[in-house]
Amino acid sequence: MESSGNSVTGDTAGFRCVRCDSPIRTLYIQYSPGNIRLMKCEKCKAVADEYIECEVMILIIDLILHKPKAYRHVLYNILTRGNVDFQSFLWKSVMMYHCLDIYQTWALSAKETEWKSSMSFTSLLLEFGEILICVVSVNLIVFCILIHAVQRFLSASDGVRGWKHIMLALCISSYFKIFLMAMMVWEFPSFMIFIIDIFVLSSNTVALKVITNSGMMQCMVICIIAHSLKLLLTHGQNKILK
Repeated sequence: MESSGNSVTGDTAGFRCVRCDSPIRTLYIQYSPGNIRLMKCEKCKAVADEYIECEVMILIIDLILHKPKAYRHVLYNILTRGNVDFQSFLWKSVMMYHCLDIYQTWALSAKETEWKSSMSFTSLLLEFGEILICVVSVNLIVFCILIHAVQRFLSASDGVRGWKHIMLALCISSYFKIFLMAMMVWEFPSFMIFIIDIFVLSSNTVALKVITNSGMMQCMVICIIAHSLKLLLTHGQNKILK
């Protein structure tokens, strides 16, 4: 008894070959639990997605190395599976993105100005509220401008579900922000945040290249403009918070 794994009924644009980006109907055929055969791409004749049988650590390493095939695996072949709730995953990713940005702003603010230990709970709550409003506002402005620029100047791939897929790709490709969590445990100089932002920018560039099939230079220019705008708005918000 054999069954198709991750098949897309009526739409071959759901899954992609991670090497040549060609649409593929089935990633693997399952003969029995734990016994599968990976399908080959009809165009490039290579295995469509070898990450299905790879360890998660290999995928993480390839993502850090900015390999486009690793991004295709995540942005197409994982998110289009039937057991993944796209809407729920999108909003959770957006919330996580905002939370990490809020912590980044708070960490920089705490380094620049000494927070008094005698501050009341109400003062801390107001401080957090100001940071929350500023960070969410800046992120929404940058997201809107970036998504509009992508839709206006770049040609989205067939498997891209409009602005939602673009936003999710940007949030997922900002995974380097997770390293900010290490600042809760170890003391790092402020320039480490700048280095993390550089990695986020380069990762966003690869993600846009994957979902739009556009040139790397075009994607990089759009990402640099968006990140520069965010930097200016963040600098302005820091002055307001002070």
